[in-house]
Amino acid sequence: MSKSLLVEYMPFKPIGKVNEDMGAEFGVPGGLVVQGVLQRAGAKNQNGRVYPKNILQREAQKYQKEYIEQNRALGELDHPESSVVNLNNVSHNILKMWWDGDDLKGAVQILETPSGQILKSLFSAGITLGISSRGLGSVKELYKESAVEVQEDFELICFDFVSNPSTHGAFLRPMSESHNKNLKTNYLKVNKIITSILCDDGKCRI
Repeated sequence: MSKSLLVEYMPFKPIGKVNEDMGAEFGVPGGLVVQGVLQRAGAKNQNGRVYPKNILQREAQKYQKEYIEQNRALGELDHPESSVVNLNNVSHNILKMWWDGDDLKGAVQILETPSGQILKSLFSAGITLGISSRGLGSVKELYKESAVEVQEDFELICFDFVSNPSTHGAFLRPMSESHNKNLKTNYLKVNKIITSILCDDGKCRI
C-alpha cells in the first residue's frame, strides 16, 4: 500500500491554569508548559480513522527515544501539507508523553519563537486550540464500522497546534445570537493578538 499524509485533530485543553511557572517541574524555569491529550487510540475520529493502540504505543516509544529524549520534538503552528517540520514556523517542543487509558497525553513547551509568541498569547487569552498529529501511513477499510484502520506502516512525524480541532461530537450546529457574539469576540481577540505581535516594530508583515 502507498503511504499518505495522515492528519488528525484533537481539542487541546490545558490542564490547570496557564502561567509561566508551569515549566519549572519540567526543567524549563520561567517557560510556559501546557499539558493535554495529544492523540486517542482505538476510537473512530471525525476523519473516520481508527488508530490501533499497539501502533500508537510503538510510535510513541519511537518518538520518545528519537525526538523527546534528544530535545527536538518540534511542532508547528498550523499544519503544512508536508512531511517535514519547517523550522521557520516552529512554535513548541514536546517535553514528555504518557498514557492515561487510551489517551496519549503530553507536556508541551511553548517556545520563544515568532510562532511560539503567537501561540503563547492565544493560550493566555483563553483561546481554545487544537493539537494535531501528523504522520505517514496507509489505511484499510473496516466495513462493519464504516471506518478505516491505520496500518502497521504508520510513522508519526510530529504534533502541531491548529485552529480547527475536531474529534467525537465536534460537529457543526446552529448557534444562537449569543454564540455568534462570542465567536465574533474571540475572532477579534485573536486578530488583535496576532497583529500586535507581527506589527510591534511599526512594520506590519500581514
